[in-house]
Amino acid sequence: MSARKAHEELATVKQTSEELLARTHQEQATILKETSLLRDQMMEKARNDARKEADKMIEEARKQIETEKEKALLSIREEAAILSLNLTEKILREKLGTKEAQLALIDRLLDEIDLAKS
Repeated sequence: MSARKAHEELATVKQTSEELLARTHQEQATILKETSLLRDQMMEKARNDARKEADKMIEEARKQIETEKEKALLSIREEAAILSLNLTEKILREKLGTKEAQLALIDRLLDEIDLAKS
């Protein structure tokens, strides 16, 4: 009778261990599936975050380029104005270098004013 009882207990232990092993395999599969899903979600979030950061950096670079472009254009305009004034000054000095030329210009301007008033 003891052998039979030992045999039954052994069978029960074997069945329990097989059930436990099956549950363990099931839990392992569930954990692996959840881990894989979590990994995929984390990777997708990392990609999205990286994409957003790259877009932000590109936008900031565009703004900086636009600002630098505006500064360069302003500088060119200022330089052109200075050159234009310098050139005008030289031309006026050449044209009005003598007292006679200055008086002739004054007379001509006065004549034009008189014509405009008429």
